Amino acid sequence: MLLTLSLIILIGFSLSELAFRLRLPRIIGLLAAGIVLGPYVLNLIAPEVMAISADLRQIALVIILLRAGLSLDLKDLRKVGRHAILLSFIPATLEIVGALVLGPWLLGLTILEAAILGTILAAVSPAVVVPKMIKMIDEGIGTKKSIPQMIMAGASVDDVYVIVLFTSLITMAQQGTFSVEGLIKLPTAIILGVAVGLGLCFLFVGLFKKIHMRDTSKVLLILSFAMFLLTLEHLEYIPFSGLLATMTLGLTILAKYPVVAGRLVKKYEKIWVFAELLLFVLVGAVVDITTLSSVGLLAIALVFGMLVFRSIGVFIATKSRKFTFKEQLFSIFAYIPKATVQASIGAIPLALGISNGSTMLTVAVLAIIITAPLGSLLIELTKRPLLVQKEPVAVTVDTDTSLNK
Repeated sequence: MLLTLSLIILIGFSLSELAFRLRLPRIIGLLAAGIVLGPYVLNLIAPEVMAISADLRQIALVIILLRAGLSLDLKDLRKVGRHAILLSFIPATLEIVGALVLGPWLLGLTILEAAILGTILAAVSPAVVVPKMIKMIDEGIGTKKSIPQMIMAGASVDDVYVIVLFTSLITMAQQGTFSVEGLIKLPTAIILGVAVGLGLCFLFVGLFKKIHMRDTSKVLLILSFAMFLLTLEHLEYIPFSGLLATMTLGLTILAKYPVVAGRLVKKYEKIWVFAELLLFVLVGAVVDITTLSSVGLLAIALVFGMLVFRSIGVFIATKSRKFTFKEQLFSIFAYIPKATVQASIGAIPLALGISNGSTMLTVAVLAIIITAPLGSLLIELTKRPLLVQKEPVAVTVDTDTSLNK
């Protein structure tokens, strides 16, 4: 395991730096490092690391969502609250519709199989999008209209929506009946996630005000509770969104105790340096590029066709006098990346013996390889030309050199 970690760090940093030198997003280098080190190429990642790969990716995702919550000001979110809500389900819904239209035609899938594939591909990747939106907030790009905040919030809820639909459709494929109960779980999971996040916020804020502890201890305490929240998602009879609870926790700590939140977010920024590397290298490691040999131009056409449907959804969700066409276009680009959800659930239909499960896995892999680098690159290339940047602070130069001041 020690050799594996050293290789992940060395190869990951090397290829991410190479990508940066080539003016490409670092994520491309990290994904490439994972693919090269993974079991489908050089097989240099220890089996015990691959066995806990999903858990390690979840931990990294928790860290970035905590960091996102601690950076997301409620005042900014209120400005775009309606649009953030629309972004959480309209683009994903239209992308699933795209799968229903294109899947049977291009790949010969049944309607149910196309719907399952649609839910696999419809989730935007918060692990890719959120760090870039946080960076934009720090740089003051698009913050005048709270565009990074809107995208960050919408992308986090988007995953909850898609995963609940995926679970319902998988149950239908196995049992032959559609579960209305599964759809009822969606609003319940969102409400419970927000409520638990709020409750933990009041608990932590009260604790931090009464008991003195180092910021590092606070970071670890919050992180441990956030990881526990993720385990609650797997409870069969209690629909709950641990990721949404985690983001709500960070967001409300910022609102209730901004001084501490400002210090904590700096700690999480430092942890993220390693967590980001681990997350994307391990995402790359689960990408089975051997399945791509069976993929044709029709599967590639499906991925891009579904992105067209998704782009229409983003355009509808952001349609307002508030946003210019350029800002809508940037939002479309920001909603392209897919990675973590596809890597997590792409292989489930195949494992469950669902018809065309191997096709679904192949298309999921293809979607990661195409959209994660493409979306990252478009965000970096277009954020400054398309969005309003924070005006620089004017500096007054005192020309009086008198010694009698």
